[in-house]
Amino acid sequence: MTDPAPRIEPEPDTAPDSAPTATPTAAPASSRRSRRLAAGAAAVTVVLWASAFVAIRSAGEAYAPGALALGRLLAGALALGALCLIRREGWPPRAAWPGIAVSGLLWFGFYMVALNWGEQEVEAGTAALLVNIGPILMALLASRFLGAPLPPRLLAGMGVSFAGAILVGISMSGSGGSSVLGVALCLLAAVGYACGVVAQKPALGHGSALQVTTFGCLVGAVACLPFAGQLVRDAADAPLSATLNMVYLGVFPTALAFTTWAYALARTTASRMGATTYAVPAVVVLMSWVALDEVPEVLTLGGGLLCLAGVAVSRSRAG
Repeated sequence: MTDPAPRIEPEPDTAPDSAPTATPTAAPASSRRSRRLAAGAAAVTVVLWASAFVAIRSAGEAYAPGALALGRLLAGALALGALCLIRREGWPPRAAWPGIAVSGLLWFGFYMVALNWGEQEVEAGTAALLVNIGPILMALLASRFLGAPLPPRLLAGMGVSFAGAILVGISMSGSGGSSVLGVALCLLAAVGYACGVVAQKPALGHGSALQVTTFGCLVGAVACLPFAGQLVRDAADAPLSATLNMVYLGVFPTALAFTTWAYALARTTASRMGATTYAVPAVVVLMSWVALDEVPEVLTLGGGLLCLAGVAVSRSRAG
């Protein structure tokens, strides 16, 4: 069992990464290395979460929303459980369980079902736009409950990125109307996402990123067990490509990306991590351009660039 990470409360702008006995010259180097690793982990998360929007649309043609969420979570739990056994990670400390339980129910469970359902009711661009209110809610909740700072650069960056997300959403939305149900589901998904992340942050002060992710995924899977019958029926009729997409969602955007997210979140604030996810729409545009030969419109490209610019501003430091 690995040693739990140090307690993080109230939420700092950056986590203390150097040991107390480190020399003055070694401390900045250790801090820079930790920031680079956290930035790399966040980048992996952004890329994999961007790919999830495409996979959800594909698998959702054969699997019902709850069945898809359960299948994804089961695949993710198996991958994470195997990794825990290999690394000999034990049960999380008792103090980590409230955050694990809440994030598992709201983020791994509720969010995934609501997003899957919402993407069947509205266009992908509209869904991405609505879900992108999540980082704004996250920043407000983190400030209220975790004491996270809201520096002007962070707020300005989030504003720029949200404007970019609006442009991407408008340009990628089709001419068909979006249902009220679909809009409501995407908004509820954003609320579940924001609340789940804020609940997860304190848990990372007691358990490792792998522990918090693994058991959060298990909690979400248990919460989705009522959809087991639907999953069995859908799997019997689904084409292989849809099932492979579901497994991909579980192994990569869930098991790997949620772990790299937790690793980065433990080393920065929930607000900054939320702002980082505004890069997802830009990556989706790039993936569609490269992989699907879908040349973006000028409005889409401009919105994607604004998203990236806002992320750069929100993660920059004064001075």
